Amino acid sequence: MGRVSSLFQIHFLVRKKKSLNMKILDNSAPRLIKSLTLLCLSVLAAPLAWSQMSESSPGLQDKPIAIRVSRPDTPQEIAPTLFGSFLEPIGHSIYGGLWANVVENPSFEEGLWSAENLETLWNSRPELRAASSLGLPAPWEPLHESQGNRYSPVRGDAANSTQSILLMSLPGKEVGILEQVYLPVHRELKFSGSIWLKHIDGNNAVKLSLRRHAHPAEVLASSIVVAPSETWAKYTFHLELNPGQVAPLEPVDLVISLDGDARVLVDNIGLNPDDAVDGMDPDVLTLARELHSPAVRFGGNFTSAYNWHDGVGPLDIRVSKLNLAWGIPEYNTFGTLEFLRFCELIHARPQIALNLGTGTPREAAEWVSFVNAHWEDHRGGLTWELGNELWGDYQVGYPAPTLAAAATQANSEAVRKVDPSARLIATGGDAGVFQDWNAQQLATPPDTFNYLSSHFIMSEDVLLPEATNEFRTMALLALPWGLSQRIRDMKQQAIDAHRPKVQFAFTEWLMGANNLHAAPNYSNLGGALFAGGFLNAMMRNSDVVSIANMTGILEFGGIWKKREQVYASSAYWVLRSYAKAMPRTLLKVESTSPTFNISKGVTQLPEIKGAPYLDVVAALSEDGSKIVLLCVNRNLTRPESAVIDVSFIAVEGGPAQVTTIAGDGILEANDEYNPSRVVAVTHTERFTAKHPYTFPNASVTVIEIPFKK
Repeated sequence: MGRVSSLFQIHFLVRKKKSLNMKILDNSAPRLIKSLTLLCLSVLAAPLAWSQMSESSPGLQDKPIAIRVSRPDTPQEIAPTLFGSFLEPIGHSIYGGLWANVVENPSFEEGLWSAENLETLWNSRPELRAASSLGLPAPWEPLHESQGNRYSPVRGDAANSTQSILLMSLPGKEVGILEQVYLPVHRELKFSGSIWLKHIDGNNAVKLSLRRHAHPAEVLASSIVVAPSETWAKYTFHLELNPGQVAPLEPVDLVISLDGDARVLVDNIGLNPDDAVDGMDPDVLTLARELHSPAVRFGGNFTSAYNWHDGVGPLDIRVSKLNLAWGIPEYNTFGTLEFLRFCELIHARPQIALNLGTGTPREAAEWVSFVNAHWEDHRGGLTWELGNELWGDYQVGYPAPTLAAAATQANSEAVRKVDPSARLIATGGDAGVFQDWNAQQLATPPDTFNYLSSHFIMSEDVLLPEATNEFRTMALLALPWGLSQRIRDMKQQAIDAHRPKVQFAFTEWLMGANNLHAAPNYSNLGGALFAGGFLNAMMRNSDVVSIANMTGILEFGGIWKKREQVYASSAYWVLRSYAKAMPRTLLKVESTSPTFNISKGVTQLPEIKGAPYLDVVAALSEDGSKIVLLCVNRNLTRPESAVIDVSFIAVEGGPAQVTTIAGDGILEANDEYNPSRVVAVTHTERFTAKHPYTFPNASVTVIEIPFKK
């Protein structure tokens, strides 16, 4: 297995108003199971399920779809912030993901995992349960279990946080502790580390080494630190592997050991590849930069218990804590300045969610002032979110429904005192259930906020009994189409409340699944189709919605790192292709695509009519030099042939760029062993004013056609 956090891939997002029970699991599946499921999706369809899914226009299926693009009567601008992303410390999105340090629990703390997660770890790796009986905190183990108890946790005497480990060697023997780690040997063989030591007795030499996993005698690289100080002191070390010594995806053991009769206190060890960029993984940074995301939201469930002061100051003194939202460690080494640096490196603007759970308005204002003092020109005007999902009783310190608007107003006033130009997002209800909650927020003074948030986190839970896999799939893929009416209802409520200028921000959106190996979800091609459909819906409603953040820039629909292999999910490639094309001015599209209806579908939007199999949005690019067509073919088995009519403009005559995201079935997914099963593939093709084109089944296509202004 990988880092400890990768063992806790089951996170229950208990959102009662969403009825979502989503499991975060390893997305590699046995080929046989996958093949059988694909067969079910493409062939099996029980009469009961088909009675709830119907073709709206079955007579058009055998004719080429006519797509006509023209200028709209009223221009509608598409905000680039519709292509934003989202970062939250969940799973190993930050620690073990973006953050390059390969060591987990570097300061040997207890209580960093919930009991449930710790039990999961122990069940998966029984050797760690045995190590705990020796006083070693997860995921540390003894170098030689047969030596018995030569280790002792020491509370109250630590270089970092609250606990250190006393190592006690034996004459003529090597005594040590180890942690299983993965290294990015595919790109870097040199590693730099640091460790805090306090000499107690005997020999003052401490050995740091990398060893073959489960073969302690096979030392791959080592370094000796001489640590005579009887007070806490920081020491650095370097380890270098030889080419081919360790294979990609192969674990190694990081060992801290003593020889002879010696005793030393050990704390706060770190090990980074030498190519890390300001503490961050360069492979992750490259994919994040190429996402072209204009804004990154720093928020999520952890927000409601997060004190930003914990994540500032020298890294060595930042205290490890339990992430209450997810029951995993929060080391606080990735804090505000690290997040701002990440945004700088990938050319995105920060969008931060403030703590309206355990936090105070004063704390929120201080955070805004701190960020403004460190971001770019120090002029402020950034976008801030006033809490996260405050309507959920799983949020730490959630406000009573009758007090939520008052909390929103109090924090808004505090923020506006230090930054009048701040753009504020109030917590709104989800698109499924929003009326009562939004009514209270809309009753606040008009300048309280600029946007109301909504989250669109969907699972495959449907109302139809005994639904087939194909029905569930089509119900999920139709959701973005059905969302448009809810958006209009949300806007009308704001107008009725005399707040016509309020815009909406979908600060989290994702297609999840209870069984990641048997249903469309964020990790497979189904997630790509959902992503394309959702972004198309956002662009169609760009007069009402101006912010959207895909969940997330790491993990879920974005970038993954497992066993130090970095790769992108299918949905990542869709967001990347859309954002890179820079659609900015919405064009009118008339289409004869066949459509389908869903009845008794996904709980939040069970009734959807007229969802097109071929969903097309057209726009002018930011510089006005291209027509951008953003196309989603929801048909699982049938390529859709179309004739694209762009005769309203003079085609430049140069080749169009066509980018396609497709795969061998709706469940096709990338993983650390096969990171490129589903990627964006680009070719050029000369388009005429009325051009025939066939869209692959279950695909997303972005076409950029040059033309003369």
